[in-house]
Amino acid sequence: MKLRLSLVTTAVLFFSGGQIVEAQRTKKDTATTEKQIDEVVIVAYGSQKKETLVGSNTEIKAKQFADRPISNIGQAIDGASPGIKVSTGTGQPGSAPSIQVRGIGSYGISTSPLYVVDGVIYTGSLSAINPNDIASFNILKDAASTSLYGSAAANGVVLITTKSGRKGTDVLNFNMSTGYVGRSIPEYDRVDVYQYYPLIWEAMRNGRLTSIPGTTVTDANTYATANLISGVLKNNVFNVADNLLVVDGVLNPNAQLKYTDLDWQGPLMKTGFRQNYELNYSGGTNKTTYFSSVSYTNETGYLVKSDFERFTARLKVDSQIKSWLKLGTSISGVSSNGNNSIDGADNNSSYINPYSWTRTMGPIYSPYAHDPNTFATLYDADGNVVYDNGTRGVDAASGRNVIQETLLNKDISKNYYIISRAYAEFKVDPYLTLSTNVGYDIRNNRRSRYINKIIGDAAPAGAAEKTTYTEQTLTWNQLLNYKRKFGVHNFEFLLGHENYKYIYEYFNAYKQAQIVDGNDELINFVTPTTVTSQTDNYRKESVFSRLNYDYKSKYLLSGSIRWDASSRFAKNVRWDSFWSVGAGWRIKAEDFLSDSKAVSELKLRGSYGEVGNDGTNSYYMYKSTYTLGYNNAQEPGILFGFLADSSITWEANKQTDLGLDFGFLNNRITGSVDYYNRITEDLIFPVPVPVSSGVPGGNSISKNVGTMYNRGFEFAISADVVKNDNFTWNVNANASTLKNQVTELSQGITEIISGTKKVSVGHSVYDYWLRQWYGVDPADGSPLFLVADAYAGTTASDIRTVNGTQVTTNFNKAKYDYSGTAIPDLFGSFGTSISYKQWSLSTMFTYQLGGMTYDSNYQALMSSYSQGGALSKDILDRWTTPGQITDVPALNSSTYTSSNAASSRWLVKSDFITFRQATLGYSFSPESISQYGLTSLRLLLSGENIWSKTARKGLEPAQSFNGTTTNRYTPARIVTIGCSLSF
Repeated sequence: MKLRLSLVTTAVLFFSGGQIVEAQRTKKDTATTEKQIDEVVIVAYGSQKKETLVGSNTEIKAKQFADRPISNIGQAIDGASPGIKVSTGTGQPGSAPSIQVRGIGSYGISTSPLYVVDGVIYTGSLSAINPNDIASFNILKDAASTSLYGSAAANGVVLITTKSGRKGTDVLNFNMSTGYVGRSIPEYDRVDVYQYYPLIWEAMRNGRLTSIPGTTVTDANTYATANLISGVLKNNVFNVADNLLVVDGVLNPNAQLKYTDLDWQGPLMKTGFRQNYELNYSGGTNKTTYFSSVSYTNETGYLVKSDFERFTARLKVDSQIKSWLKLGTSISGVSSNGNNSIDGADNNSSYINPYSWTRTMGPIYSPYAHDPNTFATLYDADGNVVYDNGTRGVDAASGRNVIQETLLNKDISKNYYIISRAYAEFKVDPYLTLSTNVGYDIRNNRRSRYINKIIGDAAPAGAAEKTTYTEQTLTWNQLLNYKRKFGVHNFEFLLGHENYKYIYEYFNAYKQAQIVDGNDELINFVTPTTVTSQTDNYRKESVFSRLNYDYKSKYLLSGSIRWDASSRFAKNVRWDSFWSVGAGWRIKAEDFLSDSKAVSELKLRGSYGEVGNDGTNSYYMYKSTYTLGYNNAQEPGILFGFLADSSITWEANKQTDLGLDFGFLNNRITGSVDYYNRITEDLIFPVPVPVSSGVPGGNSISKNVGTMYNRGFEFAISADVVKNDNFTWNVNANASTLKNQVTELSQGITEIISGTKKVSVGHSVYDYWLRQWYGVDPADGSPLFLVADAYAGTTASDIRTVNGTQVTTNFNKAKYDYSGTAIPDLFGSFGTSISYKQWSLSTMFTYQLGGMTYDSNYQALMSSYSQGGALSKDILDRWTTPGQITDVPALNSSTYTSSNAASSRWLVKSDFITFRQATLGYSFSPESISQYGLTSLRLLLSGENIWSKTARKGLEPAQSFNGTTTNRYTPARIVTIGCSLSF
């Protein structure tokens, strides 16, 4: 095992770990080196020959993502391996996707994988790591691969290995790229201003007929015409009188627009710009190797006031001081800053959510003020456009203007990181190595918000908020590695001890009443509303061991165990053990296959083990806590905040894995097939308690009460269809299945209903629990639901029989039932890479088949009575005539609450295919560039999120694992051109 040394800054030295691949030691023979790299892969706390692995370990090398315009390595994980489900990141520059490995690891606590950078646990932002500093990453999926990380490994592990220098000639590399940033997911189709007014008129007319029995059509028409503007929409953008705008359901043919600036998205959504520059220098002598790099990334999003700027600098040195002593160090300094867009997921319907209000604003409102006589756009004395914040319909945010507020408000983050690693390795004898490793990471985040005093939440006073937090992690381990060969028997034994320390320090202050304009520092505000701080501490201590054995690299055995103690739990349940056993049979090494030219690799492997999860949302799960700050003038106040179960402990993840690795025709065809069965026990659920008990936080207490499983198959294949000196063509694909089911709930829990889901035994945590939509009554256009059992057989006016089925028009009497799942039947990726002489092309598509999405964004555009909100073009298919067959109810101001109620009506297929990325490159021949002192020169054209096909225009099925949608910043399409050159 090779480990690296990293030094932290300014008089403080910490030691931390990493791995160096044995194959990187020499460059004597290119072919030999490539063979070694193929044979050796990074594993937990070391490296191992690939042919002796018994676990599921997918390696992704730098060349597979080096040319892509990505800001963090999380984007490269999408589509890289079977069994990996990715919820795409937002369009906010620098954002990272969410990742699940082999299903849903938990219900109420973390489901994210563990990240390990150069052998040390990393909890910081992936955006702090320059992707071009990464040599490879490995995704560990089964217990045999992950168990040495114990209680942190339940959701899989991603091992990130950074670049090192190599012995030999010094190399200077320069990379640059620049390009545009745009929107990749198109907007939903919506009706225009000419269609809108008659549709709302129709809803009002039908509502009048329904709500007042005996009303004639003529009277209802007159009512709708008279009240369309004054009573509901409040705005007429045509040059005809309000009571003449829509007559008998027809827009006045003489109506002409008074102004045409009705677009709310255009002023906020532009074309962004991305640029990236990097310089690295590496080399080495017989004893010392070094790698250094600096980089600059600047990306502006397609939404105004959203950007990301990052500077990174990195130095890494490894030195063989003595024949028995090796030292190494690496340190990275990162500074990033940017304007933050509104988080649409957390602020889905907020008045300052630009994705919501530019989507749902009716097409009859202008964001700008106009002269009431000339209709010209108004400007203030300084020549600035005047925004409209007047009266609109109730669905159109009267008194607010999301464009003006977005431009006036500020939300800026500044982040500073130090990421350091260090190691010292002692060769005690030819078989025994002792190493000590330390990692120290620190992140300081400073966030400044300004809420303007002209319009919005803080008007007329204005407000400012400052938030800072500092995260520090310190990891120190000591490893003893004994490796020896006895004839055809190979043994490797590892014994280790590790300490992990995490400190979180938080400060927040919020003040109101701005004094002078142009200054958003806290000193310029009068009234303090909130001033608070907190410090959290988290500790883990671990002892672990691993034993690997193989006979002629043919019969393989592996076993590991780790004992972890976590400060999140009480002392009597703090320690637990996590372990795994694995075995493999390299069939290729048998005599009957060893000389086969057709079969170049064939290995059967299997493993079973247990890992844990202590990723709770509290660092003190076993302690009941109290909340400070509820003071009454000068009298202090303390409020009961959290009721704890002192016996709460880890969630346990037990996993079985069976796999087959194969290679044919000198490995021109390679692949793998895996089956896994992952059982999570002691799931942490909120157990309800009586309201009278006075327990805060939803009248519940968190306990270990549940069990569920995730199981599925994984397939991966890669084939060199053509391979010769001038032309190579490779195709690759992977596919995965997943079945999730809750198998046990205890301590009085029979079900947990949350939003569109209900958790119960026999169902997935992502199964929908919704009112059962039946359709539209052809007779009168009423919305219909299956009737609940409690109302079946009754004769109320809102219950009827249609086509022999008893249904109801009242959503409060609708039947609830399971309605499909968000989990797809199949998901994965496929792609191809082609090279012809100096040209190269690589592409990747991601896909999903099966599953359902609850499209609440579309639901908001399908109101049967919109009062100023936008409408989907699908509303044009609404019921209008008796006998008409349609799936869109009649527009009706009296029944629209039933039509728009949450139900299975809003489920849509989650199938999609996305052209995820493509890169076209041209490499100049060495002969043509050597005269300029260059050893290589490559030109690149690259794109991300190029195209996508979904069940509905505007739908983004990959935005969440649970199948729900929000008004969020949709992913960006990025297209860049660039070059890479070496000296």
